[in-house]
Amino acid sequence: MEVPPPLGLQHNNIDDYVEAEPVFEASKYGSLWPLPQKVQISEVSFKLTSSSFRIVDAKASSAGPSCSLLQSAYRRYYEYMFGSAKKQWWSKNNRRSDPSDLSELQVWITSPDSECDGYPSVTSDESCETVSCVYFGLLYFFLGLETFSQLVFEDEYGAKSINAAIINDFPRFQHRGILLDSSRHFLPIKVILANLETMAMNKFNVFHWHIVDDQSFPYLSRTFPQLSEQGAYHPYTHVYTPADVKMVIEFARLRGIRVIPEFDTPGHTQSWGKGQKDLLTPCYSGSKPSGSFGPVNPILNTTYDFMAQFFTEISTVFPDGYVHLGGDEVDFTCWKSNPDIQKFMEQQHFGDDYRKLESFYIQKCVSHQTSVCYLIVEMKKKKVSFDLKPDTVVHVWIGGGSDKEMSSVTAAGYTTILSAPWYLDYISYGQDWQKYYKVEPLNFEGTDEQKKLVIGGEACLWGEYVDATNLTPRLWPRASAVAERLWSAKDVTDIGDAFNRLSLHRCRMVERGIPAEPLFSSYCPHEYKGV
Repeated sequence: MEVPPPLGLQHNNIDDYVEAEPVFEASKYGSLWPLPQKVQISEVSFKLTSSSFRIVDAKASSAGPSCSLLQSAYRRYYEYMFGSAKKQWWSKNNRRSDPSDLSELQVWITSPDSECDGYPSVTSDESCETVSCVYFGLLYFFLGLETFSQLVFEDEYGAKSINAAIINDFPRFQHRGILLDSSRHFLPIKVILANLETMAMNKFNVFHWHIVDDQSFPYLSRTFPQLSEQGAYHPYTHVYTPADVKMVIEFARLRGIRVIPEFDTPGHTQSWGKGQKDLLTPCYSGSKPSGSFGPVNPILNTTYDFMAQFFTEISTVFPDGYVHLGGDEVDFTCWKSNPDIQKFMEQQHFGDDYRKLESFYIQKCVSHQTSVCYLIVEMKKKKVSFDLKPDTVVHVWIGGGSDKEMSSVTAAGYTTILSAPWYLDYISYGQDWQKYYKVEPLNFEGTDEQKKLVIGGEACLWGEYVDATNLTPRLWPRASAVAERLWSAKDVTDIGDAFNRLSLHRCRMVERGIPAEPLFSSYCPHEYKGV
């Protein structure tokens, strides 16, 4: 008898697996990833020397030396291009430049507000021009720095050069996210920060932090510390302290990345109930309590008092204007067994439709929140079953018929993000990055106005089989395929050219210390040296 593969692994008979060996050919776009909207690369080449090259503020720039966000990015990208050079690149005592040297990159921020202390938001301007190095918004100027660094190439002797180029760039979609799950397996802060760094290399701008779930509650709440004391795998070693969370948010801010936390309710809350009495619904076996608990109890006023206090804290800890409220995969079995729930259903005239009870909970929960919220739409539903606030963003989750769901949600007038085709925890033999690359987010029936409501998508890496040991190589460069689909123009679909550029981009990530897995048989000039 054949043993079925574990969840998250697509079974293949490898002996029968045949894949044409890809042939690497240099792309006319070099190693640019994701591909900018407009690129013209000339054959005019300039040398870059670590002792003479500088990244400087243009005289007319609205931000300057006092902006720590700028200065830290200058140093970061200098090291990306030259490594840890012994000579300080900002020294005034540099050698005289050769006429063929490119001596400086001038950064010109044109936005009237320097935004040095600001946080990226859904409305931030990400457009840039790499001609005279003009960046329209400060919080996204390093997208241009990333592009510039990708234009730098190295000869066999290690000398750095760059070809003159004219690039006009902006993202196709404004929401380009990565979901990481820190509940099923605790993710050390070091791993989260490394993946934020890699997100910036791929021009992702949203870290969707699925921070808690049934399995554990690692978020250390100031208001309700008992949640992690009782609900985390370990109350000291497997929690995210306020200082940890602040570090993640600041590290992300310096790279133009928004941090959106998810606190999924009313389902996926078993870990919550360990520290918060009477929050979960008691399940019944016949006429007696079974001793087990189900989703959040939606009929108690204390539930909403608790949620109001908890999410008030969340809105002060996380500066983004959005919080992900989940709302998916609610098992109604426990609710159906509970006599108090049954009585409440009769009083509310809900009949036997427990989706109405879920809708009641969501609407009442949202009404207690002052901030705008995301809400996941369960894919099994044929239509949006909640009366949501107009400014709610709907997240279309995994399941059958995502095209129909996208059509339904946008037809209802909701701003939408897509994740259904990008579950990277599902792995298979071969180059599965290609199927993620071939996804077209707007490939659903709908008007032009409906399709304008789709603001982007997220690649998801759920944590059942993922922890610090395998997260990064499983995520990269497979997530890079999603990055280009969400950034580049719709007609950028050439798999061969993508393979050529992505192979080089993967090697660049490896050189920068990221253990990104290979696309196929190959080598990198600078191989990964381990931890």
